[in-house]
Amino acid sequence: MDVSIALFTANLRLRDNPVLRGALDAARRVVPLFVVDSGIVERGFAVPNRAAFLADALAELDEALRERGGRLVVRHGDVVAETAGVAAETGAGEVHLAAGVSEYADRRERRLRAALEADGRALVVHDAVLTVVPPGALTPTGKDHFAVFTPYFRRWDQQRVRRPLPVPRSVPVPDRVRSEPLPDAAAIAKGEPSPGLARGGEATGRKRLTAWMRRGLGDYHALADDLAADATSRLSPYLHFGCLSPTEVLHQARRRGGPGADDFVRQLAWRDFHHQVLAARPAAGRHDYRGHGDRWRNDPAALDAWRAGRTGFPVVDAAMRQLRHEGWMHGRARLLVASFLSKTLYLDWRLGARHFLDLLVDGDLANNQLNWQWAAGTGTDTRPNRVLNPLTQARRFDPKGDYVRRWVPELAEIPGRKAHQPWRLPEPERPADYPAPIVDLATGAQRFQRARG
Repeated sequence: MDVSIALFTANLRLRDNPVLRGALDAARRVVPLFVVDSGIVERGFAVPNRAAFLADALAELDEALRERGGRLVVRHGDVVAETAGVAAETGAGEVHLAAGVSEYADRRERRLRAALEADGRALVVHDAVLTVVPPGALTPTGKDHFAVFTPYFRRWDQQRVRRPLPVPRSVPVPDRVRSEPLPDAAAIAKGEPSPGLARGGEATGRKRLTAWMRRGLGDYHALADDLAADATSRLSPYLHFGCLSPTEVLHQARRRGGPGADDFVRQLAWRDFHHQVLAARPAAGRHDYRGHGDRWRNDPAALDAWRAGRTGFPVVDAAMRQLRHEGWMHGRARLLVASFLSKTLYLDWRLGARHFLDLLVDGDLANNQLNWQWAAGTGTDTRPNRVLNPLTQARRFDPKGDYVRRWVPELAEIPGRKAHQPWRLPEPERPADYPAPIVDLATGAQRFQRARG
């Protein structure tokens, strides 16, 4: 075959990329193609933080390809029409694509296969590109997916995982294939990104991975939930965009070994777990995985206070302000603010999930929606009525109040754990510009428990 196409989606890397490797093995020349997909824009998934990260990642990908004699070919529009058009222009016999799990990815794959086959071309879909273990590869007897993490993890942890693929030495690209300019963030989504947003790209992600493996992994088991320590890997945006391969990250962690590596590997398995749930139940991206007849409250003022980090509960507000500033939030903080919205304020988890998707640079449909449902008690949690009390969480995971003081400047002068309950200070010591709690914790929990029966 003379020409094939490697269609990049959420696999923006050269190292350990089965899509690119498959296209190179299939043909003498390859078109590395990325389509700025109008369908993603129309669905509201193109937001400033992810647009900025994506623009960085595409620039780094193009640079890496040029170092190997190639370049990234960019088009804008409907991904199926644009890909089929490039295939016709270049005479490509095959298009190689990473398998996805969302309804949108499934529909895109089916449409693209039909369009290519109608023109005598083939679509080759590669598994284990976006996850370590392909969704659907592990199933309990008589079922199409695991609904409980622990038995899934036991099977997942025993799987033989392929070896990571090396970076190709060269990527020969047809001379005359047309490309539009690399997009900047504004060309992908309107609006300003968060001021503390991380830079995207494979080279940047690999530097962060190397530093994490050397200096962070060993203590992960002890510090992962410590909000002030900021001791998590922060690799999730690079995994979301495929700047890093989860398979390679797994191999590196296992080579290091130790309790920190064990806990970190478990987090990679959680990521795969949520992908296999969404692949089997695509509607869980919008609807309860396990409904309980919730009659969610309608309280726009409470929702606005939660979004703005003005609930009067400092650990909740700190997390929400970190999200707005960085486009990222500590994993433990994500759980506690989600529980606060859905179980203390008793507001629909979808409102919170949408706000996260509007700001999170790692806003991944499978992990975001299903973690929100876990916190709201409508997902895979085996204890759906558990409520994370923000004061208890603050005492356990920010015992000195350092995380709160970092993100809530109104409380910067309040020492120690007193920062978690400023309303209990003598009135002259209370910060005048910080709100009182918007809800009584006991009342909120009782409301939730009554609603759930």
